[in-house]
This record gives sequence, structure tokens and C-alpha cells, in this order.
Amino acid sequence: MRRAAAALLALTVGCVLADSAVVTLALPEILQRLHTTVGQVAWVLIAFNLVLAVVARPAAWFYRTRDPAVLCAAGIAVFAGASALCAVAGSLDVLVAARSVQAVGGAFAVIGSLQLLVDELSERRGTAWWIAAGVFGTAVGPVAGGLLTDAFSWRSIFIVQVPIAVLAVPAALAKRRRNGQGLADDAQEHDAQEHDAQEPHTQEPHAQKHRVRIRPNIALALLSAALTAALFLFVLLLVDGWRRSPAVAAVTVSVIPLAALLARPLARMLRSGPMAQTMSGCLLIAGGLTGLALLPSADLAWTIAPQALVGLGLGLTLDPLTLQAMDGRRPHFLHGGWTIAARHAGVVLGLAILTPVFTADLRSAQPPAEDAITALVLNAPLAPQDKIAIARGLADQLKQDRGRVPDLDPAFEQLSVPAAEKPAVAQLERSLNLQLQRAATHAFRNAFLIGAALALVALLSLIPLRRRGTR
Repeated sequence: MRRAAAALLALTVGCVLADSAVVTLALPEILQRLHTTVGQVAWVLIAFNLVLAVVARPAAWFYRTRDPAVLCAAGIAVFAGASALCAVAGSLDVLVAARSVQAVGGAFAVIGSLQLLVDELSERRGTAWWIAAGVFGTAVGPVAGGLLTDAFSWRSIFIVQVPIAVLAVPAALAKRRRNGQGLADDAQEHDAQEHDAQEPHTQEPHAQKHRVRIRPNIALALLSAALTAALFLFVLLLVDGWRRSPAVAAVTVSVIPLAALLARPLARMLRSGPMAQTMSGCLLIAGGLTGLALLPSADLAWTIAPQALVGLGLGLTLDPLTLQAMDGRRPHFLHGGWTIAARHAGVVLGLAILTPVFTADLRSAQPPAEDAITALVLNAPLAPQDKIAIARGLADQLKQDRGRVPDLDPAFEQLSVPAAEKPAVAQLERSLNLQLQRAATHAFRNAFLIGAALALVALLSLIPLRRRGTR
């Protein structure tokens, strides 16, 4: 495998793992185009992450006795075909089904790419490439999805993935296992280790060497759940709550991947160890999510510092935790499957916890917001008949957007008022939008705080338990 083929496989890993969040900025458009609700459209994310989490571990076992090049190529091909189906989906059901198939192919592609990269680049470098591609994809996914959605449509997110995956198929097939027995040897060694672990009286010290590392995988799951608040809820707040365009939202959330890229050089400068890095990263993520929960207004400048904290925390945690879970572990594909399952199970956990919280808070915020809207309309310096016309238009719009943050602009676009009243109408529209922005910001607060709590629980899971000495 030439270096270009290795880079193409790493890019495919990034694409697959970016898919866990790449559609986030497109969700409001998908919600509108496919005529669904916030709770239902969340399944576009949940389905992919849930299937990937469930399939990753069984997929790894297929690599025990089969050529990883063939399985990886097949997985990439399935991922490409499912991506094309996502791009032409005409209903939410078809899109969710295609996303599920996409995740199945993605699981085989990601795990196989790990084994192929390790075989070609050495264990340390291949694992490092694989981890870096996954972290980069996770961080950049929402930004790329937002820019594509604004420039073209949400369907373009899936269209651009097809040629990348198609090119990666021959790249995978180009690397056949030079030693056909290698995978079988890895699998037999793992089986022997498990057998030794079950015989405590005859167990040698090295017998524990290749067992799954539970603590970093648990931390990965909890941090992925916490990061869901930043990579899913925050972009929903920007686009659906504050009515920012997907392009503006994409530029705004680019703070997170930029900060993540700065995290590693910062850690090297401070010369901190892996444990100090991950624990500091957990605190930074918790602090950043708390900052997002306490935003004083919808001014984008207020979001920069909290996002920077989240990005730094992401860069300090996902990379070293994944390395801790996999370092020196064989077979590589088996332990890679564990980390993928842990990360995406965490995303599902985060979505399962946070989505009901913010949707319930959104419903609770609607009655007081509607009362405030009514008061603003009644107090506006307009003729009674114009107030009635505005009130009717707003009532229709609020009814139509029930279950989400309403867009009141259409009610004003259809309004015809005398020229003398247009400044007052424009001021009323601005006041109403500010009121909705405040309501939306408050509705997301509890979900952000829960995300911060999940990051702190991840921190606690990293603290080693003190063992009692034996006599």
C-alpha cells in the first residue's frame, strides 16, 4: 500500500466517524423538507450511532479469520451505496433506514482500515493515523455539513462522501495480508490470553496484557455523551433557535475543531502526562458546556470562549483515551471495535438523555413566550386592525411550528401596513425575535448542564480505585 492509499483509508475513517455528527447543521432543513418534528429528526443521528455502536464489536470478530482487505473494501462499498441512498431519500423513514445501512458498512470500513494501516505503517504509526482521523472527523463533521448545506442542500453532505468511499475500495484491496496466517495468529493469541485469564492459579503476568481496558472505554463513552451537547444541541440552538444560517453556524462552531487542533501542541508545551491531560480535558469540557448553559444573550461572541474550552477538552481527551484503550493491544481490530462501540454508544446515550430534556424544556418555554409575544403586539404603536392582522398571522405560524422554535418572519412578510407604520412593525419584529431567542437559549440550558455533568462523571471514572493490600 502506498502512502496515498493509506491516506485515503484514513480519510475514509474520518468520513465515517464524521457521519456521527455531520448532519447536525442540516437537521433544521431536513426537518422542514421532510415535514417531521425535532424528536423524529433526531433519529437521523441516533440510528447511525446506535447501529455503529452495536455492529462494531461483532464486525471485529469477522476479521479474526478473514482477509481484512476484502472485508474492509466490502464495508466501504456498502457505506458508499448507503450514502448515495441517503442523498436521494424522499422520506424520513428511508433516510433513517439508509443511515442504518451506512453505519453497518462504516463499522467494517473503520475496523478494517485500522488493521490495514497498522500492517503497513507499524503498530504505533498506524494506530496514530487511525485515531487522528477519527478525532478530526468528529470535530470537523458539523462544520463541513453546515457549509455544504448552506452552499447546496443537505443532500450534498452524502453526495460528496460517495466518490471518497469509491476511491478507497481499490485502496483497501491493494493491501492484501502478506502473511495470511497473521490474523489467525492474532486471534489465537487473544483466545489463549482469555483462557489464561480464566485460570488464576496458572496465570502468568503477561496473560493480562491483551485484555480489554475498561476504564478508558467507559470514559470515552461518557465524554462522547457529553460532547453530544456541543456537537448536536449547540448547533440546533444556533440554526433552529437563533435563526442563524447553516454557513454562519458552521463558521461559529469551527472554534471547536480549531481549539482541538491546538490542544496537542499545548499539552506538549506543558509536558503533562496522559492522565493529567485527560482529566484536564474533562474539566474543560464541563466548563465549556456550563458556559453554553449560562449564555447572557444570543450574541455569537459570547459563544467563543465556551466553545474553545470544549474544543481544547476534546483534543486533550479523545486522542489519549483511545490510545490508552488500544496501546499494545492485539488483535488491533478487536480493540479498535471496542473503542468505536464505546464512543458511539456514548453518543446514543447523550442523545437519549438530552433530546427529551431540551424538547420538554422547549415545550415548557412556549406558553410564557407566547404570552410575551401577545404583550408585545398589544403594546405596539399600531392601528388596532393591524394588530389583529399581525396577531392572526403569528397565531397561525405558532400553530404550524408547534414543537420547535417558531419562525415568525413569514407572518410579517405577508403583512401589508401603511408606510408610516412600517418602522414600528420592523421594531416589533425585532423585539419578537429577541424574545424567541431568549426563550430558546433558556430552553437549552438544562441539557447543557447535564452534558457538563456527564463530563464530570467521565472524570470520576478515570480516578484509579485504591486497592487494599493483600497479606
